[in-house]
Amino acid sequence: MLCASTRRRFLGGAAAGIAAPYLVHGSVLGAEGRAAPSDRLRTGHIGVGGQGSGHFGGCVGNYALQVMAACDPYKSKREARQKQANDRYADAIGKGTYKGCDAYADFRDLVTRDDIDAVFIASPEFWHALHAIWAMRHGKDVYCEKAMTLTLYESQAVRETVRRHGRVYQLGTQQRSDRNFRFAAELALNGYLGKVHTVKVAVPGGSAGLPIAQPKPAPPGLDYEMWLGPAPWKPYTDTHCSFNWYFIYDYCIGWIGSWGVHHIDSALWGAPAFHTGKVEIEGTARFPEQGMGNCSYSWRVNLLAENGQKMFFTDDGGQPHGVRFEGDQGWVHVVRGGIKAEPETLLRLALKPTDTHLYESHGHAGNFFECIKTRRDPVADVDTGFRATVTTILADIATRVGHKVTFDWTAERFVGDDVANSYLRRPMRSPWTL
Repeated sequence: MLCASTRRRFLGGAAAGIAAPYLVHGSVLGAEGRAAPSDRLRTGHIGVGGQGSGHFGGCVGNYALQVMAACDPYKSKREARQKQANDRYADAIGKGTYKGCDAYADFRDLVTRDDIDAVFIASPEFWHALHAIWAMRHGKDVYCEKAMTLTLYESQAVRETVRRHGRVYQLGTQQRSDRNFRFAAELALNGYLGKVHTVKVAVPGGSAGLPIAQPKPAPPGLDYEMWLGPAPWKPYTDTHCSFNWYFIYDYCIGWIGSWGVHHIDSALWGAPAFHTGKVEIEGTARFPEQGMGNCSYSWRVNLLAENGQKMFFTDDGGQPHGVRFEGDQGWVHVVRGGIKAEPETLLRLALKPTDTHLYESHGHAGNFFECIKTRRDPVADVDTGFRATVTTILADIATRVGHKVTFDWTAERFVGDDVANSYLRRPMRSPWTL
């Protein structure tokens, strides 16, 4: 968020005609209970297809905000979002045209602007660390889609940048803003299930195979170098520059991480022993035998915490989808849109004032905007994002090395295992570096 003096200078310039195209008239956004221009938060958006288009639309429709820029290596995507914002604001001020939202292929053109307070990042996961770190180093608060990063080392760098620069960072693990997931974790933490001995986590499996596509020239509307960024170079294909990047190891670790981070995060909320001390991890997975995909599509991973709690993390072909806490006096199972428990009376239980009450958020983006103003950490802050993301990375590594590993959360390294530790960091293609 801009400091007060910077904001005054910016608004003063706007009043003098210097930056006038960037501000919707105050009569639109400052009247009828809407935020005055001096109070609005200005957002920029990196990655505006798929999930990113949803964030973009939500911000454009929020009169407490103003969308300043859309960034995507696909020209059609960034220009579509640019038009969406400009048309919305033109309609709001009753004019035929409005030019205030810019479009960029290069994210550096967006994050270096001094008139943007917060950045939404919904790029492919191999870009998350660089996009977030650049934005925060230039004074921006960040809402970043999951997973936080591709490697443990990148997650460490993001965490360090948040703290060094005092930024607000919200990870898109929106289940932390869901009452059912919070309540399930509170039941586990406060002893209402008795002694919790087992946590079961299951998410969708990945793709069992992607066809091999023939290289060809990148389409003229794509800045392919900017799409590829820090990933190893390879010629363009229609297959990997699409939704399929989720299942290609250069860009993601697959659903074990990209989907797994949601439910693992919820599991860690109610069973924090799995992110303290030393944790033993072992697992197996099935990987595609042909095609372009090389991430697991089915897995069975077991984790053992120092307090004796066990976690069984699988794809949902192995156990029911969701998060299940099991204790010696009952259990609770939570999924998006539903929660069950035994005994059923647990669902009508009211926590006592002396119980542990977890962070309460009623909306993930709304919590982010509130924290930009208060400078409080949001519900899915960088530390919770680090732990959830890294746990899924550790699970994936355990399936790849093929033997039991022990991870030390204090040292943030595997104990005595050079092979496993070699997976904790990957090189970036020049000239990109953290």
